[in-house]
Amino acid sequence: MNEQVDVIIKGWYVVTMNATRDIIRNGAVAVRGNVIVAVGKASEIERTYTAERTIGGDRFVVTPGMINTHIHITGEPLTRGYVPDDTPFVENVFEWLTPLYSVFTAEEEKVSAELAAVEMLRSGTTCFLEAGTIRFLDDVIEGLDGAGIRGRVGAWIWDIPPEPSVYRQTTDDAIARIERQLDHHRTDVDTRVSAWSTIVGHTTASDPLWKAAKALSDDRGVGMSFHMSPASMDPEGFIAEFGQRPMIHLDEIGVLDDNVAMTHCVHVDDAELGVMAHRHVSVAHCPTTALKVSYGVTQIGKFPEMVQRGINVSIGTDGNNASNYSDMMRATYLVAGLFKDARRDPQMFPAEKAYEMATIGGARTMLLEDQIGSLEVGKRADLVLHDTDRPEWRPLLNVINQLVWSADGRGVHTVLVDGRIVVEDGHCITVDEDELWAKAQRMGESITARSGLPDKAKFPTL
Repeated sequence: MNEQVDVIIKGWYVVTMNATRDIIRNGAVAVRGNVIVAVGKASEIERTYTAERTIGGDRFVVTPGMINTHIHITGEPLTRGYVPDDTPFVENVFEWLTPLYSVFTAEEEKVSAELAAVEMLRSGTTCFLEAGTIRFLDDVIEGLDGAGIRGRVGAWIWDIPPEPSVYRQTTDDAIARIERQLDHHRTDVDTRVSAWSTIVGHTTASDPLWKAAKALSDDRGVGMSFHMSPASMDPEGFIAEFGQRPMIHLDEIGVLDDNVAMTHCVHVDDAELGVMAHRHVSVAHCPTTALKVSYGVTQIGKFPEMVQRGINVSIGTDGNNASNYSDMMRATYLVAGLFKDARRDPQMFPAEKAYEMATIGGARTMLLEDQIGSLEVGKRADLVLHDTDRPEWRPLLNVINQLVWSADGRGVHTVLVDGRIVVEDGHCITVDEDELWAKAQRMGESITARSGLPDKAKFPTL
């Protein structure tokens, strides 16, 4: 008698991302509860298992869910595109983004998180690492739980900048906030959304806060994440304060470690790369932000050297005013292309490497490589079905090339997180999408008006 499972997912191709990177033609995945119990040829799976439901078919490519290792799920989804696209880094962050974030209500942050989650899910991302820019953490987690996505989140933590006043924190306040979020939103094997030890980073934290955040991450068994060195401001600030570049100083005070995820890391030198490699940190590369905010990533970025030194580099989409989208497939396309041109070397970041960074590399960044990032027996059932009955998918001759260079999130048909279908026929079925669109529009208009920031659109609206 066949073994009973809950669902069998069939595909023209199943992209496993397992250790040997097997791609199974006419494959299938069997899921019981929230766990994958078998991966193989569809004929073998159907001989061995009986399912309550079978989905997919011969027009679908089945892949692991993508993992977005840096995204602002509050502050920017509801102000998408309001910030002019010709603002340099310091103006972008401190004259536009920070004031916009500061006027959000708890309900607006919840809706912002829901909107971000739906955009990610509908484009094939099943797990994310938040940037640490939330004020109303409990409300945000409630919204994320309803959407059904997997993620790690954190509040806005810093102790140096005095403004905006809603973010003003003493060092003790900041440490207490980290403790609270780690205690109230614990990470365990069955929790989809929980907290990390997350701080804003840059030059906004004192040494006591850096040390406490790392100690708390170690004590609670979670990761630590922060922004660092997208532009010259961070290394210049650390050199002025400590006579050392950021990675050297952070290593000296005990912050760098294999449970640390840093974002951007464009303005780093070779000595810093050596320390990062030695400490086995992970780096979230946000290619669209680097281009849009003109970090100089193609001129001075050392992402090929990071990979060559064994540093785990994953991919993030960042915020919706620095990237404007949350489709990881678009970001992966950029990762595959930028350094081919910058180094005039077509072997830089081949499609296979870029796709690894978006899946198993992301799982490693999030300390979840034993649970997600590939389709293997015993892992969580986070899967995506891409519909190939679309012009960008035909003819289908090389699956990975198609995923990275041709397709984007618009071809995502069905998504499962933890064995639960959350996107079906291209729509997120865990939320009322029409109501969400209306709320997002109404709230976005209200937030930008309350911020007092001017509308800088260059073309007149009649």
